[in-house]
Amino acid sequence: MNPTPDRSRTRRKFLKMLGASPLIAGSGILSVGLAGLLRAEPLEAKHFLGWLENLQQSDEVISSPDQALDVMDFEPAARKNIPPAHWGYLATGVDDDATVRANRDGYSHIQIRSRRLVDVTNIDMSRTIFGTKWDTPIVLSPVSAQKAFHPDGELGVARAAGKMGHLIMLSTVATASIEDAIAARGGPVWQQLYPTNVWEVTQAIIKRAETAGAPAMVLTVDLHDGSNRETLFRAQRVDKRQCSMCHGGGYSPFARGKPGTSSSKGGFADYIARKPMFDGLDVSKVTELLPLAMSWDLVKRLRDTVTVKFLIKGIVTREDAELAVEHGVDGLVVSNHGGRAEDTLRPTIESLPEVVEGVAGKVPVIVDGGVRRGTDIFKALALGATAVGFGRPHCWGLGAFGQAGVEAVLEICRRELRAIMRQAGTTSLDKITRDYVLARRA
Repeated sequence: MNPTPDRSRTRRKFLKMLGASPLIAGSGILSVGLAGLLRAEPLEAKHFLGWLENLQQSDEVISSPDQALDVMDFEPAARKNIPPAHWGYLATGVDDDATVRANRDGYSHIQIRSRRLVDVTNIDMSRTIFGTKWDTPIVLSPVSAQKAFHPDGELGVARAAGKMGHLIMLSTVATASIEDAIAARGGPVWQQLYPTNVWEVTQAIIKRAETAGAPAMVLTVDLHDGSNRETLFRAQRVDKRQCSMCHGGGYSPFARGKPGTSSSKGGFADYIARKPMFDGLDVSKVTELLPLAMSWDLVKRLRDTVTVKFLIKGIVTREDAELAVEHGVDGLVVSNHGGRAEDTLRPTIESLPEVVEGVAGKVPVIVDGGVRRGTDIFKALALGATAVGFGRPHCWGLGAFGQAGVEAVLEICRRELRAIMRQAGTTSLDKITRDYVLARRA
């Protein structure tokens, strides 16, 4: 007799019982994850239960950056400090967060093939991109409104990046200006671009960033207003603070319903008017960060306008990679917005090889989404990435301990990358090729 149906019923009964416990029921975010697991496959449930077992074994939260053993140690420390709604914004994906989990799980399906008897005394982790040499291939991806996680905000992240020699991208809707970010970093900062639906505003943002010294503009194409961010919405319900105290009405461009229909009196234009990159601009007609009508025609228009390097962030297929190269872009970022844009269930690490194939070596390719370990960085490099980015981990460090936390996150990732390069027998990044990875058998 096949015992699978009985095991499935038992699993569901156990998960339901777990969901009624005070530990889970008291946490809106944990309960959302558990609700998703009631619909999940047994393997997903196994992963969650293993994580829960580890959680039960130790409820300690680190109290200083030096106590962290890995970047995941910063997550509970940050959650302890960050207000519920702000934490929900950082943690959320789309629908039941399945693509957030898929991004992370994608790396577990790749094995590393290690070579032996290689002199690994000296390890070179540097990478040159557009003529600039970076100490490592680790990139700090753009995350908006970082002062929501810690008063240091983007400037603390920029200072950490400058101190440790890392490339950083600044969000269009950051809580710091490009001028201040470049000054804090003491060097170049790439400007991420939400073009909005008003061309004059788009032009002004580009000109401002170029004048400030940003060497690259990174157009995001994978996000539309109104995505169903259930984890955020549930976290907002349990946050008892009055958002008007710090948000001037509490408007969120990703609230339920159509953009601009928030209870905030100022609406969408008021929301972006509070962002430094829009200072001095007429935003009264801006209703979208990414216009629904955006097409390759806009890419051509931007390519003709941008005088620095021009990249597209959010490309995940070979076909679009080929089109991007045809339109003269200088680079691509393989990204699904950390699972915050759409619930495709496709991890970016699985999209990476076909995008690399599509560009055919003509432009650099950066990848982000689900990166948590030095081994993840190694795997992405082996599959053709020029550099590898992450957003949530450095924000966990920021939320937990400010700039010092960001520095600690970066140091852990550098240490782990150096370790796996030694263990695999690769003394420099150009030696990390596809020969060093293979798909893990099911």
